[in-house]
Formats: sequence, structure tokens, C-alpha cells
Amino acid sequence: MHTALTIAGSDPSAGAGIQADLKTFAAFGVYGLSAITAVTVQNTAGVQSVSSLSADLVIAQIEAVAADIAIHATKIGMLATAAVTEAVAAAVEELDLPLVVLDPVLVSTSGEPLLDADGVQALCLELLPRARVVTPNIPEAEVLSGRRIESDDDARDAARRIFGMGAAAVIIKGGHTAEGRGLKAEGSKQEVIDLLFDGKAFYEFRTPRIDVKRTHGTGCTYASAVAAHLALGHALPEAAGGAQHFVAGAIAHAQAVGHGAALLDHFWGGILKG
Repeated sequence: MHTALTIAGSDPSAGAGIQADLKTFAAFGVYGLSAITAVTVQNTAGVQSVSSLSADLVIAQIEAVAADIAIHATKIGMLATAAVTEAVAAAVEELDLPLVVLDPVLVSTSGEPLLDADGVQALCLELLPRARVVTPNIPEAEVLSGRRIESDDDARDAARRIFGMGAAAVIIKGGHTAEGRGLKAEGSKQEVIDLLFDGKAFYEFRTPRIDVKRTHGTGCTYASAVAAHLALGHALPEAAGGAQHFVAGAIAHAQAVGHGAALLDHFWGGILKG
């Protein structure tokens, strides 16, 4: 049995966070494990409030699981505070958690801050260098790299900068845009371009942009799909391409369950095996 551990916040609407991660793992036939970092009060309309757990309680969850079950990949999402970020980084090192996919969750889709300033610094200095791959969207990549992204060349430079901070690889997701910007000035409305940099080469993964007004949990789902692929033994480029395909299908089959953002259908392709 292949397993993957998600370390992230809880979303009661089950569109993002721990719940989306576990559904994604299950869709790939990977057994999902979890450690909750924060409890959010949210629904499809947005986040109302966030309460972070203590760093000790977060680490206790991770240690309990790691002491009992073999972990094949690790996905890290919302961390909420610097204390939790630092503790998780230490746990990754001490427990030798494998194949860390770091989704730098900084702000919710509705604009609610999900990691404080000290936490961002801790993420960059302590956690990012321990990641197999970091998966920021364009606004997150701008924060991490310290530069504005308005073109494909900008994205490549940002990826190089983030790689230089210690990550083994970087995937800048093209699905989100900042102020209407995409990786390609022309054509960005027609397709999504995810950019992978492994320190030696760039890879571009393209998929038609799906006309959905608003979705919820795409970043969590993408990072979890990458982790699931890695848990199954796939190479990173294959994981990146497979994750993009999976998220595109989940968006295409998204449903308006509530009154806000549509929720992805994580089981649109049934249960995938390998």
C-alpha cells in the first residue's frame, strides 16, 4: 500500500485543505494520512476565521503517524504561524519525512491571510530547503521571489530565485493570475501553463483554460496530486503533468454545492491506480 501524509488546515466545506488532500490521495488509490495545523471557519463563500493549533499538538500528530505507518510522500499546506512552520520543518528533518511537496499557502481564495509575516520568513528559511518541490501560484511566487511576474521570462526568473533559496525544484502554477496576469501575455486566457524548474531544465505543461467562474481548493488539490504521483514512484515531470490533468478534470466537473465557489469533483475519473 502506498501512503501520503498531508500536514494542513481543516476546511469544513471539504473543498480545500486536509479534506481536499485526502480526497485527492484516495482518487489515486493512495492511502491518506493527516496532521491538522489549524481549524478554519469557512464555507464556499469564504473564510470567516482561523484558529491555529499549538506547534506541540501538530508535531504530536505527525510523530504518532510516522511511528506507526510507513510514509511514501508528504504534502504540506496551510501552516498559519511561524511556530508551527518552524516545528514542521524540524519534524521533516528529524523524522526524515519523504518527498515533501510544499504548497506555500499564504492567502485564501477569498483574500484571508493564512500565514503571518514571521511564518513566511520561517517557511523560506527553514522549510523550503527541505522540500522536494514547492508549488506556488503566481501571486505566491511573487512573494517568495520578491519580483513581479508579468511574462513567461519573469516566471522563469522567479523560479530560479526560489530554487536558489534551497528548494530542489519549483513549479509555478499558471491557473491563478494576479490582476489578470498570466504566464503568457498572449494566450493566457485560452490555456493554463504550469512551469517546472528542477535546477537544470524548464518544463512547460499546458492545458486549455476551463471557463468556470470561481473554484475553491485547486492549489491544495494540485499539490496533493503531485504528492500522490511521487508516492507511487513517478518522476517529478510526470507528477507535474499528471497533477495538471487531474485538476483540469476536477475543475471541468466542479459543482455548485453551496452559494459561493464551485467545489472540485475529485473523483471525476473514478479511482485511479498508479
